[in-house]
Amino acid sequence: MTRIPTTNADKPSWLPGAMLAVTAILDKIPQSLISLAARIFPAAVFWRSGQTKVEGFHITDSAIDLFRDEYALPLIDPELAAKIAAFSEHFFPVLLVIGLASRLAALALLGMTAVIEIFVYPDAWPEHGVWATCFLIVIARGPGIFSLDHLLARRWRRG
Repeated sequence: MTRIPTTNADKPSWLPGAMLAVTAILDKIPQSLISLAARIFPAAVFWRSGQTKVEGFHITDSAIDLFRDEYALPLIDPELAAKIAAFSEHFFPVLLVIGLASRLAALALLGMTAVIEIFVYPDAWPEHGVWATCFLIVIARGPGIFSLDHLLARRWRRG
């Protein structure tokens, strides 16, 4: 009887075991940490954008001009749009960062992201996709343990 020579391809590879080990380590990243990052980083983008639209507590003329000339949203007055945007870009990021009404805040900013993508900067879909992904993480999985939502939920469960 002749023996067929074995090759290295017949021997078990170390690669599947290494991949399983790396996967096991990565699976230990806490969802709360991921949710925290998904709340803070896009909130900073929106906050900074909101800051460009105000001086103190007043909407700047340049912000209104921007909504009139460059953004040109349909069905809404540019002055009203500038006020809504400036408010939203300050209010909802604060809620996200402190983790209060996080899912609602993420949903509101996801809506703003959709409006920006559809009507204002349709070619910026890669950035908007990253923001949307972060908001969807918070909407779907919640804000995590590093949030006021979590503290309030724990308190309500006890009471």
